[in-house]
Amino acid sequence: MNIALIGASGVGKGTYAHQLAKQFALRHVSTGDLLRTSILNKSALGILVSQYIEAGDFVPDEFIDAIIEESLESMDSDIGILFDGFPRTVYQAQFLSKILLQFNKKLDAIIYLKANDEEIRRRLYGRLLCRKCQFPHHIDFVEKMRCQNPGCGGELFRRPDDKGNIPVARLRVYHRESAPLLEFYSQNSAFHVIDAERPILDVRHDLEMLFEEISTKVLPQIKREKIPYRQAERIEPAVAKTAAYGPDIILLGAPGSGKGTQAKYIYDEFGLVQISTGDIFRKHIAQKTELGKLAQFYIERGELVPQDITESMVRKRLDKEDTVNGIVLDGFPRTLTQANALAQLVKELGRNIAGAIYISVPDEDIISRISGRISCKKCNRPFHKRFNPFKKCPGGVCDGEYLFQRQDDTPETVSKRLYTFHEQTQPLIDYYRNKDLLNVIDGTASVEDVTKKIFTLVRNFQNSLAYHNN
Repeated sequence: MNIALIGASGVGKGTYAHQLAKQFALRHVSTGDLLRTSILNKSALGILVSQYIEAGDFVPDEFIDAIIEESLESMDSDIGILFDGFPRTVYQAQFLSKILLQFNKKLDAIIYLKANDEEIRRRLYGRLLCRKCQFPHHIDFVEKMRCQNPGCGGELFRRPDDKGNIPVARLRVYHRESAPLLEFYSQNSAFHVIDAERPILDVRHDLEMLFEEISTKVLPQIKREKIPYRQAERIEPAVAKTAAYGPDIILLGAPGSGKGTQAKYIYDEFGLVQISTGDIFRKHIAQKTELGKLAQFYIERGELVPQDITESMVRKRLDKEDTVNGIVLDGFPRTLTQANALAQLVKELGRNIAGAIYISVPDEDIISRISGRISCKKCNRPFHKRFNPFKKCPGGVCDGEYLFQRQDDTPETVSKRLYTFHEQTQPLIDYYRNKDLLNVIDGTASVEDVTKKIFTLVRNFQNSLAYHNN
């Protein structure tokens, strides 16, 4: 049998999954463990992921998809799977269904461990992890700061993201992401809800009963309940500012469509600051800010940085004085969930999204562009085998011996990245089209023509904003 155990951080997924996987001879699968294993084993995917992590950049979703697919390929087909905390979004749920189908599998149950926010916060503030085996504990149930997992005995520590207001922010993001997921699964007969606020033994008893029923293919008789889908708790939202800002613009487009290039041209011409989540991410880590330290904690554990940390970094960047003329967001938002988060964020900061510019380029052109990219390890200058071939070192320090191609710029990898891009971005395009904010630019035209059309749009945004401000 194949089961997905979902719920908020701190609800007990890891503890129950660890115990139930052993009891029912299931393969315990968590994305964090898969990432760490892939990196440790130096698989091709692990090497690619580690390159993103070491560069202080975000790991693309398609790599996580590929690691899950790689893990499924290596598993014994006769052994069932217990997914711990996956899927977390509708996109991931749809991907999981497709990939399981390729292996003639399906989810026999999706079990939602439900607990209220107050209980979740209480647990997170007391949560301890083992440095050796990562097994979770709670400070109320340990006598010594040593792991109680049989055969381990590792030192227990408190995660830096379980302190202060961070759990509250994480719950806000969780509710925003999980509401569509729960709605997606709610009509599925394999969807079950377990009240996780009760004592551990009671919850485990119900889970064991449910697993037993599922294993015999008999629908469980556990009481079902209607889930109240609600918005996340608000964290004393910031008072909207009254300062007049220039236009805030979102650049959308596939990797290799030219977003980064056009964002730099917009800054040179109009002074609109380019904001790239990758750049923000690296800067926080390099400067060892509190958010950077939190991000580094996840990176060192081989885990993805949670969405609430990313959003906090974006908020701080948008609130800086150099953004008064307006901004160009490059690489954020990437999903519909992030778009909703951004809408709330700019509202709280007294800003407005003037428009979204989608640079549309056919997949075959993107593959040609990216698979021809090469870079110099010495000076990090980009070249292209066809459009900008290396002839002479601009800095005069080499003869091309440091040129290399990124491993994720091969045609096969690019095709997978494009599939993920379309799956995630189409809802985003529809979102901005419905808000009458979407502007589509033909990205197959020359760079000069694309730039000219984008400059015209930016001027229109500025004029419209000036008109409304007056």
